[in-house]
Amino acid sequence: MATSAATVQSVRSYNPERLLSIGLQVIRAGFVLCLLFIGLAKFTPEEAKGIQPLVSNSPFMGWMYSVWSLQAVSNIIGTVELATAALLIAGIWSARASLWGGVACIATFLATVSFLFSTPGATIWSSGFPALGGAGQFLVKDVVLLGGSIAIAAEALQRIQTSRD
Repeated sequence: MATSAATVQSVRSYNPERLLSIGLQVIRAGFVLCLLFIGLAKFTPEEAKGIQPLVSNSPFMGWMYSVWSLQAVSNIIGTVELATAALLIAGIWSARASLWGGVACIATFLATVSFLFSTPGATIWSSGFPALGGAGQFLVKDVVLLGGSIAIAAEALQRIQTSRD
């Protein structure tokens, strides 16, 4: 009983705002790493071919192939991802950069989550129930990334609003 009371007291004395701050820093670092590596990969022919089935079936992005080449579309997406990573890095010091980076992440992951519904085979029917196909299993993590994007944008907005007070 004493151990339980000590644990409760220990938890009550911990600052949840500090824990939230650490969590947001980890989310930011994770986004930067993902966007840097995945953004750089977009400049390779292999990645350009790899994303083509996802992008070409998207109602939001499929039009790009009628304007640009396979590699150019991938390069554009990679450039956006690298710019977003740069905004998130700058967001460590600038709330406005963080907000723009968060909004860019939201747009990115809204687009990739939409691939779950537009890519053939991403969702399948199995034994009468919807299930994730191969592409869907790859894309479903982007729902979590969308949530992290919203958290980054919200934290930046809070920083901006409190600096005006």
